[in-house]
Amino acid sequence: MTELLKTPLFDLHVANGGRMVPFAGYEMPVQYKTGIVGEHNHTRQKAGLFDVSHMGQAFLIGPNHETVSDALEKLVPAEIKGLERGQQRYTQLINADGGIIDDLMVTRLEDDEGTLMLVVNADCKQGDYDWIRANIPHGIHLEEHSGHALIALQGPASEKIMAAHCSNTAAMGFMDAVASRFNDIDIHVSRSGYTGEDGYEISVADDKVEQLVNALLADDDVMLIGLGARDSLRLEAGLCLYGHDIDDKTSPVEAGLLWSIGKRRREEGGFIGAERILREIAEKPSRRRVGIKPLGRAPAREGTEIQSMDGETIGTITSGGFGPTVGGPVAMGYVSAEHAKADTPVQLIVRGKALEAQITRMPFAPHNFKR
Repeated sequence: MTELLKTPLFDLHVANGGRMVPFAGYEMPVQYKTGIVGEHNHTRQKAGLFDVSHMGQAFLIGPNHETVSDALEKLVPAEIKGLERGQQRYTQLINADGGIIDDLMVTRLEDDEGTLMLVVNADCKQGDYDWIRANIPHGIHLEEHSGHALIALQGPASEKIMAAHCSNTAAMGFMDAVASRFNDIDIHVSRSGYTGEDGYEISVADDKVEQLVNALLADDDVMLIGLGARDSLRLEAGLCLYGHDIDDKTSPVEAGLLWSIGKRRREEGGFIGAERILREIAEKPSRRRVGIKPLGRAPAREGTEIQSMDGETIGTITSGGFGPTVGGPVAMGYVSAEHAKADTPVQLIVRGKALEAQITRMPFAPHNFKR
């Protein structure tokens, strides 16, 4: 049995009552003493602090932006060449069949003409790195950003809290990224996150992260948040979880991620897996990711069968649970395209019983990003 890894904040989690569970090869806190609902609500109302150091951080390095972005555009469908300095973009690594190897964030650094910063999912990082290295040309190389933790501060109080420590973060817009100083600690910070709230993701050296986290926790508005509330927050925000809502068989078009594929890329293609993706853009996919609202109180979990009202199987739930902000169960999943219209009534087969639900638009809770 492989020994679980620990993030640099492991001892801090334990000292603060974190209930540690295995996740993506790491021991991670699923919740603290407040509990998942309390942590979820605190993030929506004030500011939640998340340890996401299990994620993979790396740099793709080449001689200049044109060359390095051209190399990455062979692997992802996003518009990378058009990134401004200090700008971040969400995209996906695509396999030869048009499926998603992983989803990731790509940042063009402010002060380095030939470097792109990548943040990938924990479960996928070694496979991602191997795939990238196998598919980039000579003269471009991938450098893992080891020795650095990653934390996320999320919620409406985040701007005020960060501004007390960093002079240049309040002026940032959504998906901006800058080098900064948190008190006397060097950090790289982006205005982004995966909760639907305004907030920041902060990359910091392992040996400085606990000092930074303790400084944030000194503010009464900041609370440590575990994986449980992170999942309910991203579900209410209608955001995909890799390995559940998207995987190597799912295309970005099916997944409702067409917004992440730039206009030039839709017209030109030129990336691995483009044949399927461009075909689905032109002809529409046979299934679509949709929001689903159970009409009762019982949640519909991953794997729940979705039926039309006449009993035909039309899809499957990929994420589901209780939405504290919504005040009831919420879910997302895939249904055949002819049943994907909002307000379509469906039924969910939960423990052998057919429960009423309807297709709905996402997000379930409004996004509050700083535009």
